[in-house]
Amino acid sequence: MARVLIVDDDPAILSMLDELLQDELYETLLATDGDEAVSIARTEKPDLILMDLMLPVLDGAEAIRQLKRDPATKSIHIIAMSAGANLRMHADQLPADSVIGKPFDLNTLLAGVALHVSPQKMAANGQPNHEQ
Repeated sequence: MARVLIVDDDPAILSMLDELLQDELYETLLATDGDEAVSIARTEKPDLILMDLMLPVLDGAEAIRQLKRDPATKSIHIIAMSAGANLRMHADQLPADSVIGKPFDLNTLLAGVALHVSPQKMAANGQPNHEQ
């Protein structure tokens, strides 16, 4: 089972994504700020991170940069999420693997998650295939 770290400071979005991904048989981890996300990613090594950009303590863009600079976490796939204008402003500067705008279409989000945690993607990045 693939593990997804969901990072958002909005409790409603966090809860909705948690429930949605668990219904799709993903194991989920939750964080409400960028600092917590970096810490969880370093200890838990999720297969994918859904990272909101507008976060307290440490914003999502800086959290992504820290994770991609760290040899222990640089291969973790990251999908950046944010409202349209904020996402367009940061998209070119982010080392995220992909971006999705809010509000997002749930089918598009699920397709993006599946794309980044497919067994072939994880094997190509040296990550274990938790789905075996």
